[in-house]
Amino acid sequence: KHEFLHENDWIYNKKVVIDAGDSDSLKPGQIITSRRLRDENSTLRRRDKRLVEGRDAIPATSSQILQGITRASLQTRSWLSAASFQETTKVLNEAAIHGKVDYLDGLKENVICGHLIPAGTGLKEYKNLIVGSRDEYDKMVEMKDSDRMLARD
Repeated sequence: KHEFLHENDWIYNKKVVIDAGDSDSLKPGQIITSRRLRDENSTLRRRDKRLVEGRDAIPATSSQILQGITRASLQTRSWLSAASFQETTKVLNEAAIHGKVDYLDGLKENVICGHLIPAGTGLKEYKNLIVGSRDEYDKMVEMKDSDRMLARD
């Protein structure tokens, strides 16, 4: 949801290239700033070449829909979370047919799989965190390297 809002805000005051004209750097469908369009057209105008045609980029609009708990649970990105609520066979069949992948980002799907929940120290960024002194870390690395050398021999 937040990614969508960020991208939608980013597109505000941008232009969409309709016809790239004689521009080498722009392509039809590309989203650019008004300033870049103006600069590119100035360059093309000085060289007596065809100008870039653009139109305003139109941000998406939406309206909120109040859904019941069943519908809301089925609208989640996680097919595993949706399947755990209701309409299990329908959700699982749809996920299989469309080749969906569940990256287990949410709390519910991690609980279902018996993994650490993504909260507190269970967050992915803490997964490979090493706690201890630098000396302990260096000793651990040395031991791993020596184990690898012994395994090769």
